[in-house]
Amino acid sequence: MRRFMIADDSAVICKVAKRIMTGLDCLVIEASNAGEAMIMCDAQLPDILCVDAGMTGALDLISSVRQMEGGKDVRIYYLMIEKEFKQMMTGKRAGADDFLLKPFDRRSLTEAFAPYTAAAA
Repeated sequence: MRRFMIADDSAVICKVAKRIMTGLDCLVIEASNAGEAMIMCDAQLPDILCVDAGMTGALDLISSVRQMEGGKDVRIYYLMIEKEFKQMMTGKRAGADDFLLKPFDRRSLTEAFAPYTAAAA
């Protein structure tokens, strides 16, 4: 079972992600801020990490995870509310693998993560 962490201060976004990703057979971990996410990552890295671009400390979280042992293997998504090139490049430089637009739905999350969750089966 893949470990999926969402770091977002929106309870609604976390709830939607948890419902969808649990259906894709993932163990879902929620963090409401970057500090909480960092503590959880120190304990055990997730396989997939989604980080809200608007969250304070988001870029530091991404770069810190990348520097951890095994951090290069974590698939990191930067969650944005609009496709903004400068913000995308900032996330990429910090270590994000890809981007997702919020609010997301079942179809967009399934398309993004099904290849990684199926690989664990």
